[in-house]
Amino acid sequence: MPIIKNIFNPRPKENGGFFYSIKKIINYGPKNIQLFEEAFTHRSNNDNKLTNNQKNFERMEFLGDAILSSIIAAYLYKKVPNGNEGYLTKMRSKVVSREHLNELGKDLNLIQFVRTNIPANQFGENIHGNIFEALVGAIYLDKGYSQVEKFINKRVIKPYVDIQKLEGKIISYKSLFIEWCQKNKMAFKFNIYEDSGNDSLKHFAVKLKLGEKIISKARATSKKKAEEIAAKRAYYKLKKSIDRQMLLNIEVI
Repeated sequence: MPIIKNIFNPRPKENGGFFYSIKKIINYGPKNIQLFEEAFTHRSNNDNKLTNNQKNFERMEFLGDAILSSIIAAYLYKKVPNGNEGYLTKMRSKVVSREHLNELGKDLNLIQFVRTNIPANQFGENIHGNIFEALVGAIYLDKGYSQVEKFINKRVIKPYVDIQKLEGKIISYKSLFIEWCQKNKMAFKFNIYEDSGNDSLKHFAVKLKLGEKIISKARATSKKKAEEIAAKRAYYKLKKSIDRQMLLNIEVI
């Protein structure tokens, strides 16, 4: 396997340095260190773009996403025996949200191991969560389901999964706002338009209307971000009414 440079966080010259760093994070010595090298290889490092045999973290990210979701689902199923399907699905979504996965990747400082040929500032925020999921996939391939379950229990469930706190956690202000409007039969509309001004990056602006009234505005580098910010601002204006609705929606029978 060719040696690939990490241009912004050089790895120790000997592979042993990487081995012991990973061992410290996953709490056991990897059987196949190449799996973990692949889990931290960005697609920009593929030498031969013309072949389909390119090694990067994307396939392991796909696998890790599915495994993480199944382990969290099993945990919630046992932890909340009276929770219905809708409740359990919402709670799992909060644990495996992109925002939370990014936090997990940052907490473990996984970005230091990434092998890439592009500058770090060109990565989006989601790189942290992506490589965390790839790490989960690598552990599964290296040592099986029981070992990755131990890792997730130690690194995710014990330090972060608090049922009471999760019940009040909002993962999408836009979804929450839309759900509240629909249940209260209130018309709303996100009016989106390009508003780059003098910025070098393209920006989008949003005017969020509730009925005929503009209730909030926002501006961001993507339509999705602008809508989420506008919905968040609307939420805080309508907080008492929405929070009351949220409490009614938490069904533990």
